[in-house]
Amino acid sequence: MASIGKIARRTFLIGSAAIVGGVAFGAYYVSRPAPNPLSPGEGETALSPFVLIDQQGVTLFAPRAEMGQGVKTTWAALIAEELDVELDAVRVLHGPAAAAYYNSAFIGDALPNRGYNVSDFQHSLGETLGVLARTLNLQGTGGSTSMKDGYTRMRHAGASARETLKQAAANRLGLDRDQLKTANGMVQAPDGTTLSYSELAMDAGKLDPIKAELRPSSEWRLLGKSQPRVDMVEKATGTAEFGIDVRQPGLKFASVRMNPRLGAGMNSFDASEAQSMPGVEKIVDMGDGVAVVASNTWLAMQAVEAINVDWQEAPYPPETDQIFAHISKAFDEAPNSTMRDDGDVDQLPEGASEISAEYQLPYLAHATMEPMNATALYEGNKLTVWCGNQMPTIILSRCAEEAGLDSEQVDLHTTYLGGGFGRRVELDFSVLATRLAKQMPGVPVQLTWSREEDMRHDFYRPGAIARMRGAIKDGVAVLMDGQVAAASSTVQFMDRIAGLPAGGPDKVHVEGFFNPPYAIPNFRMSGHLSDIKIPVGFWRSVGNSFNGFFVESFIDEMAHEAGTDPLEFRLALARTEWAPAAGVLEAVKEMSGWTGKTPDGVGRGVAMCYSFGTPVAEVIEVVDDDGSIRINKAWIACDMGVALDPETVKAQMFGGMAYGLSAACFGEITFADGEVEQGNFPDYDALRMHTMPQTEVRVLETQKHLGGAGEPGTPPAAPALTNAIFDLTGKRARRLPLMHDFDIMV
Repeated sequence: MASIGKIARRTFLIGSAAIVGGVAFGAYYVSRPAPNPLSPGEGETALSPFVLIDQQGVTLFAPRAEMGQGVKTTWAALIAEELDVELDAVRVLHGPAAAAYYNSAFIGDALPNRGYNVSDFQHSLGETLGVLARTLNLQGTGGSTSMKDGYTRMRHAGASARETLKQAAANRLGLDRDQLKTANGMVQAPDGTTLSYSELAMDAGKLDPIKAELRPSSEWRLLGKSQPRVDMVEKATGTAEFGIDVRQPGLKFASVRMNPRLGAGMNSFDASEAQSMPGVEKIVDMGDGVAVVASNTWLAMQAVEAINVDWQEAPYPPETDQIFAHISKAFDEAPNSTMRDDGDVDQLPEGASEISAEYQLPYLAHATMEPMNATALYEGNKLTVWCGNQMPTIILSRCAEEAGLDSEQVDLHTTYLGGGFGRRVELDFSVLATRLAKQMPGVPVQLTWSREEDMRHDFYRPGAIARMRGAIKDGVAVLMDGQVAAASSTVQFMDRIAGLPAGGPDKVHVEGFFNPPYAIPNFRMSGHLSDIKIPVGFWRSVGNSFNGFFVESFIDEMAHEAGTDPLEFRLALARTEWAPAAGVLEAVKEMSGWTGKTPDGVGRGVAMCYSFGTPVAEVIEVVDDDGSIRINKAWIACDMGVALDPETVKAQMFGGMAYGLSAACFGEITFADGEVEQGNFPDYDALRMHTMPQTEVRVLETQKHLGGAGEPGTPPAAPALTNAIFDLTGKRARRLPLMHDFDIMV
């Protein structure tokens, strides 16, 4: 990632894919292959950056962060499907940070289209532009892109390796390659002779890779079927290594405390009390904060809290109500984007009735179960970093910059992630570990946030406000005019990673706002960016997480105004716009036995959101349980286009919904005197096993292109729940979390 600043110094991303201002890439520079980052030792052969073979067998590289979503298994299955090896017979590793592992889906997803309505040409253009991610060194896991990125590339990697191994066998046996077959890591000759891939690896490594056609899905052995997770045994036995588990010889433990008024610095500190605590080895000035190195992590956390610090004031309004008043001022400025502007929203259709509503959603923390941490070893002319992360090449580059080294002098080891949700695309935990390691040359040091430090120093889901106006005529929506105001996660992130301004309309800010697949003739949706200085980032489903709530809450209000069943109201809008959107609504209607009528003490709500290439509909049922509202049942339908591992898809939909329901009920980050008030899970609760609904998931495969799975289950969760609560109580929820206005069972 060291080259990113050299490549594009004027503007970078790309709400509307304004790629780079004033910089042209030569065709060769864009299209040339990235160097293979694997360095095979004696007796090893790397047939591609994704396949390494030695005498012990086959190793597949799945360079996307495994944070519980199953990417390590399904990515490996993409390769294994064409390579003709079984998942239980191969090793699967993450691999190094390298340009060869670029995410080709990042650029295509940033193009200025609605997603669901792209033509074949536009889809192909997105895939073609994906190669720019290699030029920009964008190896990353996020945006529900891993399978979209790997679906074709990894099958080609497996097919190429297979055919190259067959050619090596053909040369040895004096046969034509098309006379040979492969199975279970072996090449088979017509006379029954077999040669293992390990036997052929050295010869194959001397050949130019052979391109091969992909097999049709009708011949798949692994894909399209649920596979045992390759990380299952080590996670069940406690042998899986997460960042917090790293143990290097001579390891020291540390914790950090940064200014609780986010983005501000430190005037001075008094560490005399901490220095007197037994086991404390070093106090380190971190610039904007202070760290303690000690004999164990708990002691380091206790000692750093004992330091008396004079902090600077916050660069934003100190109280929550003042913060949202500042955000609302963005409505007074020209919109950053109006990515949907159909018909004429300024003219109310004759005979139509008009409604309006305003909604407000809070800042949210990622709240990963594993707090932020990283281990670093600085050795003068070399730096080694171990951490769970979602953007290896960017993190490697920034750690190198912090250490005053070239990127080639840095090794980054990506471990398992104890939760990511977008938090671990950030740089702070790894850069601060590097800063600390520089003060202790030759000594590995593990820097771990306390839970409170983690919760209070996040890059939050932005607080957001929406103002909605609509019109109903003859029971149908004929107008929707929406405005959303929030800080931009994209603008802030691009400034953090590269010091670059974000150019063009901010698509991420309005995703799920401008592109719901509903046929409304007069339809305008605008995004307003607030300059509030609270740090924000990419939270699971990003802009869709608040925009899905705004749109689907208002659609429900419009249905009620029209006197129409809310599911049928949505179906009428979706059928003529995009069939897969209508399909998931039809599915949850059937699954839930939806009739539009509920008995006393029961409420049902529905929501349908399109995000990351996947339409998802959810029906939530709530019940009155002795005066408390209990979430009783849930039905989810999604259309993946192709479900590479159906059970993994179901797990992601269930987990995404649970994440969204937890946030809807209890999640909020509030501020007092410029400081975050929440510090741990008692202040930032989640649904528990006994409050989770009984859930059924159906996976459809009707749409033309492959969709994402990790995030699309989140956006419909909150509006489906609040719409159900309205059905139960007759009271609309126009703000979250629900715990302030309703008695939610805990």
